[in-house]
Amino acid sequence: MSTTTETATTYSPAADVLGTVLAPGAKPPRPSAWSASVTFGWRAILKIKHVPEQLFDVTAFPLMMTLMFTYLFGGALAGSPTDYLQFLLPGIMVSSVVMITMYTGVEVNKDIEKGVFDRFRTLPIWRPSTMVGYLLGDILRYTMASTVILAVGLVLGFRPQGGVTGVLAGIVLLLGFSFAFSWVWTMFGLLMRSEKSVMGVSMLVLFPLTFLSNVYVDPATMPGWLQVFVNVNPITRLVAAVRSLMAGTPDVGELTWVLVSSVVLIAVFGTLTMRLYNRK
Repeated sequence: MSTTTETATTYSPAADVLGTVLAPGAKPPRPSAWSASVTFGWRAILKIKHVPEQLFDVTAFPLMMTLMFTYLFGGALAGSPTDYLQFLLPGIMVSSVVMITMYTGVEVNKDIEKGVFDRFRTLPIWRPSTMVGYLLGDILRYTMASTVILAVGLVLGFRPQGGVTGVLAGIVLLLGFSFAFSWVWTMFGLLMRSEKSVMGVSMLVLFPLTFLSNVYVDPATMPGWLQVFVNVNPITRLVAAVRSLMAGTPDVGELTWVLVSSVVLIAVFGTLTMRLYNRK
């Protein structure tokens, strides 16, 4: 009986060959902060492309809210739906956009649960770019919601005295504040253990802010004790600023408050978010 013995031959590449493979040239430059942020923003947009049903919150929901409140309360509060729409539309636009800011935190939490963030943290990129990318992607959602509400309002009879310039300025102001406000939810997205927890906390905060405000009625018609809260509510200040721009009579005081508060939100919650992100 014969036995066949196989010998394994170990291949040892020459040093010059290894050098050629491992160091083919200069390392690619590190992406800039803006480039990395835009890339992650594009990632957020692609997620919308692959799951288009999530656009329900920025299309069907604003449409339903505008129609429902205009025709349910217009006659009782202003004498006619068209007259009430002149007061309501800037407010309903603000409330609808602010409500969907919570999905930033939900998406952050989803990526944490899937382990995607572990990969992001190993990349040689500007650390905040992942978070900024979420927010840049969400700006598209905010713009779509604002456009849907404005289009429906114009069809129903909304006629802003500020013209195109006033309307665009009001939308830009709303987008800027929503971008800043979204940092609150990125922080909660990192803190909470599940996406349901993020949604629960955000709804607990957003519902009182949007409904106990000047979105639907003039605060002067409310009880005195309620006016105290409504008048200091940040949503009330934002709605007043957007209304003034669309009406063609900019309120400098309210505009200044919104701009300053936006900077403060980014400074405070952006810093807290990045600290949590680095320790997560």
